[in-house]
Amino acid sequence: MPIKQISIIGVGLIGGSFAKGLKARKHKAKIFGFGYSEHKLNRAIELGVIDEFSLNIKEAVKNADLIMVAVPMGSFKKVFQQIKPFIKQDAIISDAGSSKMSVIKAAEDAFGKKFTNFVPAHPIAGKEKSGIEATDENLYEQHKVILTPTKITDIKAVEKVTNLWQLLGATVIEMLPQEHDEVLAASSHLPHILAFALVDLLAKQKDLPNVFDFTSGGFKDFSRIASSDPTMWRDITLNNSTAIIKWLKNYQTELTKITTMVEQNKENELFQLFNHAKKTRDKHVLKKEKAKP
Repeated sequence: MPIKQISIIGVGLIGGSFAKGLKARKHKAKIFGFGYSEHKLNRAIELGVIDEFSLNIKEAVKNADLIMVAVPMGSFKKVFQQIKPFIKQDAIISDAGSSKMSVIKAAEDAFGKKFTNFVPAHPIAGKEKSGIEATDENLYEQHKVILTPTKITDIKAVEKVTNLWQLLGATVIEMLPQEHDEVLAASSHLPHILAFALVDLLAKQKDLPNVFDFTSGGFKDFSRIASSDPTMWRDITLNNSTAIIKWLKNYQTELTKITTMVEQNKENELFQLFNHAKKTRDKHVLKKEKAKP
């Protein structure tokens, strides 16, 4: 069956950019938004993000063929339970959560372990800014979207969700939920926590002049993601805590090793570590940046 209505639960940067991108690419589905702020949802219509909205979640989902839930990690359980009585029997539900095991558990608790139309997803894209005004129809161009279907997820539902993300210019790959959470803890969640920690550390140094008056490009580049939504990152951290704790401890081990090198004036060891890190980043990150059109 064709997708005639897509309902977005949480019309912010991620959900709004998903909707706006589909509208910009002339997808035929009606885009219906749900949220708690009438002002923000009216603004979403003005910006061409959605077609209609409701402050009543029943009205928002009852006719939806696909429901995209793009809310903070701490809200998934509540949202799934709220929409359960009102969704169509064949409705597909997907999400944009940054950890997958906790979202899958919330879906199983709400819809039951035999519900086959839930397609867990995570777009690897974003900005440090959030909200309706930050929505971008091209946010997902040349970015990865990871799907983590379970053993019972319907293949046709996966295909439909895949097609939507590919229409937005994303590269869709599949992973096991556990693998996703481990990889993202190391590559995304850890860097965000480190950026928050550094800015918080420096902000508390009362025995120094205002260090932020003396920062340069390196600090700006490293700390940029500390401007991200703190509620979102609190919830991500708590919902992927096992993997994040592991990588925080690994990082602490690396810092201890570097501290010892500095204390013992191990110039060769420091150079080897820095040089290896530089070559690795140049190979895996800088090369990709240069390859972009």
